[in-house]
Amino acid sequence: MDKEERKREQIILKVLKKVAPGTELRSGLDLILSGKMGALIVLGGQKEVLKICNGGFEINCPFTSHKLFELAKMDGAIIVDDEIEKIRFANVHLVPDPTLPSSETGIRHRTAERAAEQTKAIVISISQSRDVVSLYIEGRKHILEDIKIVLTKANQALQTLERYRVRLDQVSSNLSALEFEDFVTISDVINVIQRGEMVERIAREIGRYITELGSEGRLIRMQLDELMIGIMDENMMVTRDYCLKRKDPNKIKQKISELSSEQLFDQLEVIKCLGYEANIANLDKSVHPKGYRLLRKIPRLPLSVVNKIVKKFFDLQNILEASVEELDDVEGVGEVRAKAIKEGLKRIKEYNLLERYL
Repeated sequence: MDKEERKREQIILKVLKKVAPGTELRSGLDLILSGKMGALIVLGGQKEVLKICNGGFEINCPFTSHKLFELAKMDGAIIVDDEIEKIRFANVHLVPDPTLPSSETGIRHRTAERAAEQTKAIVISISQSRDVVSLYIEGRKHILEDIKIVLTKANQALQTLERYRVRLDQVSSNLSALEFEDFVTISDVINVIQRGEMVERIAREIGRYITELGSEGRLIRMQLDELMIGIMDENMMVTRDYCLKRKDPNKIKQKISELSSEQLFDQLEVIKCLGYEANIANLDKSVHPKGYRLLRKIPRLPLSVVNKIVKKFFDLQNILEASVEELDDVEGVGEVRAKAIKEGLKRIKEYNLLERYL
């Protein structure tokens, strides 16, 4: 997902929050649907919207779902402020530029699409004949789906996330074992990066469903939070461990997140993001982790201390060979924490080697 798509996605999520179950606006939309009525509702963009308004009347009353429902009984559009706190105008005839292209056929939806394009406001169109709520945002149309459908999709995505999380744990454990033995190749690293990025992408998709579900998505949110514990941080640590020197890990992570699904599963595309030359021979090249990821697995070891340890010892093998006294010399470590690091790395090594060979 590139920067422009990410920006549009953020705008859509912001709008979905406004119309999610549990909000006053969604209650109003549901009342209009249950009343088998159509409606045209404009959110925000007051100055530009007023330029294409004709007729109607100004009311400036506090926004409530019932007032929205009553005003929808008239044929004209309803103008609401950005914060959805006031209904500004009602029974307004919108007259957008007729030369603007539109893919819609119905008069209400065509007007909504053109008004949204011309004013950059959010326009909601409710079809009386089809019981469909359409949102027009930044030149895009988004149909508001039934909550039961969204819940089904969210649960299916959660099941997919669980499977990918299990696979990610497996390849991460394998990478840890290889790191202790100092047998890591770039191909092993890319395998973990690919799985980690896929988990993040599925989590973002579920996050969108949660936004759309509003108050109905609490349980989905709890399950997502449970599945994603530590994932974002570990994915970042893998990038920090294996990116070339003088490369910014944050920019590399950003580049990987912008890869398409096809590019993500092309190992040469990922190796290019890490800063290595994109050729097949490099996939079997031996690489040595700096130690960020394994040190982050040690409880109560702050990232600031991890940074200082890596800065002093340069890579994981040097850290593993360091004595308690040498670790104690690092600022912020101390004797107790130095012993905890040695014991922690020993436990992690035993666990991952056991997992790999059983």
